[in-house]
Amino acid sequence: MAERFLHTLGRVERVLTSVAFAVLIAAIFLDVFSREITGVGLHWARQAGVYANIVVVMFGLGLASAGGNHLRPRFADNWLPARWNPVIVRLQNGLMSAFCLLAAGAGAVVTWDSVQLGERSTLLPVLIWPLLAVIPLAFLLVALRHAIYACKPTLAPPDPLRDPSRAQPDSGADD
Repeated sequence: MAERFLHTLGRVERVLTSVAFAVLIAAIFLDVFSREITGVGLHWARQAGVYANIVVVMFGLGLASAGGNHLRPRFADNWLPARWNPVIVRLQNGLMSAFCLLAAGAGAVVTWDSVQLGERSTLLPVLIWPLLAVIPLAFLLVALRHAIYACKPTLAPPDPLRDPSRAQPDSGADD
């Protein structure tokens, strides 16, 4: 069940990231095209591009994590005996999960404040809380992914720096 969840999650993250990236490219292209043809850009294009970029970055965190390419300090990798690695890897994933839960909580507070204030974009006449909700959602999904990795390390991707020969995309990357 956990493996199926991770596969589906990766697939959803890839689709959302791809769609948002396409929106980003389209907004920039249309803005430049408009400037070249009419001499005036599209007033909404930059804001739409920024919003799309936020979606790309936030769901890109999950994709990096699923591929074992997320950032983590590696300077102390050889300080402890190699036999401790299974425990250390579980601990790393558990700490990453806890950190992402805290970030999701902070993002949820900011999102809820925006809901209560009814904040709107200055350039686009839209509420900003739906976009802000992407932040806690993305961190929550990364937290769930790392909690699964901590509980079932065999589902975690291999560390490409420790064993480059085993580096591979997460399951389902070919679909």
